[in-house]
Amino acid sequence: MPHPSRILHRLPGIRRLCVLPTAGALVAGTVLAFAPSAAAEPATPAAYPAGASATRYSGLAFDTCTAPPLSAIQAWTASPYRAVGVYIGGITRTCAQPQLTAPWVASVSALQWRLLPIYKGLQPPCGGKPTNAKISRAAATARGQGTAAAADAVAKAKALGMVAGSAVYNDIEHYTQTNATCRTGVLAFVSAWTKELHRLGFVSGVYMNLNFGAKQLSDVYTSTSYARPDALWIARYDSVDSLKGWTNIPDVRWPLHQRAKQFKGGHNETYGGVTINIDTDRLDSPVATVAYPYSVTSTTALNARTGPSTTYPAAKSYAPGTTVRVVCQTPGPAVGGSPVWDKLADGTYVTDRYVSTPSNTGYSRPLPLCTYPFQTTTGVAERIGPGTSFPAGAVLANGSLAWVYCQRAGSAVGTTSVWNRTENGRYVSDYYVSNASNTTYSKPVPRC
Repeated sequence: MPHPSRILHRLPGIRRLCVLPTAGALVAGTVLAFAPSAAAEPATPAAYPAGASATRYSGLAFDTCTAPPLSAIQAWTASPYRAVGVYIGGITRTCAQPQLTAPWVASVSALQWRLLPIYKGLQPPCGGKPTNAKISRAAATARGQGTAAAADAVAKAKALGMVAGSAVYNDIEHYTQTNATCRTGVLAFVSAWTKELHRLGFVSGVYMNLNFGAKQLSDVYTSTSYARPDALWIARYDSVDSLKGWTNIPDVRWPLHQRAKQFKGGHNETYGGVTINIDTDRLDSPVATVAYPYSVTSTTALNARTGPSTTYPAAKSYAPGTTVRVVCQTPGPAVGGSPVWDKLADGTYVTDRYVSTPSNTGYSRPLPLCTYPFQTTTGVAERIGPGTSFPAGAVLANGSLAWVYCQRAGSAVGTTSVWNRTENGRYVSDYYVSNASNTTYSKPVPRC
């Protein structure tokens, strides 16, 4: 990010809480051609653990070098923003973060804000400040550096209460485009960053300048030499609030809830009497996932099950009044009039009917729908049912994120009869989705 410093001025005034905007629906789309193994670059599988779920945000966001105090976030509920970028770590992170703690993350999330985790580590060998620690020009060394950066970023995210399924964005500042060894080092670093995040069950994001970095990433979008990140966040200070029409980056690349743009650089804005120096961003992309504390409201012990239905075995039980940590919500058989099930941080499920979420009959903000994004491995379209005999919808471009929430059996395609139901209710053959297996079901995705 471009800021050497940030200034925050505390002034009196707090506004009421506004409701988080709902992310847009996934574009419909099924099978066009056979794909290579899901384990190969550029689409590498994300190994989501049991308690994982992804979250995405569509709307305006801001980022600032130092995370603002909670009181400032409360005041900024009067603003058009409902997401904030936070620098969670990295060797070139320049600002102190006295506010950025696990309690701060929990409190900001409870106010229905989404968080955009940023990791600012090694910088290109032909860019950034001369004093910055650099990515190696040697591809093998750069890959090791990218792997180490991802592992550190995950550790930092978890320490702040961000769970698996969260996206983390590696901040790569602008660099010289004509230096071949520099470009190769950066691409190898980003590829290894992506693969390690996927191995650890996180979503890979990259921040780059549109003209001095992002083009090179786009140029290798389909290359089998590099793992492709799941989301791209560009810097382009043209005041154009759009996630399409980016120069040198076709709209079919990172097309479905996979883009963000920083379209206005450092400037002051004031809401609720609090002034912060910010960059302005437009997001339609994955962000952090957190667990929200709620209480068990049943009068008897509440069973936590291995899946979102009473047909799944009970793994444990919670006494009335016990606090449970809810990651996301998913549909299932109705209990007491509620068809909603809550996924807990340990990967078990409880019926929402007996949890103190805002609604016990429907879905509750700010909890997201339980989803597991995987890149498609080729151009593919979604169908209205789990089989090739069902009509196809619009085509998902190669590398699109399929936001999967359950799997079921259907007609055989390639090596599998598994079909993924996506967030919009359509189906895509699992053969074309880069999850753990293209022959059988992939945990932790539940069965439909």
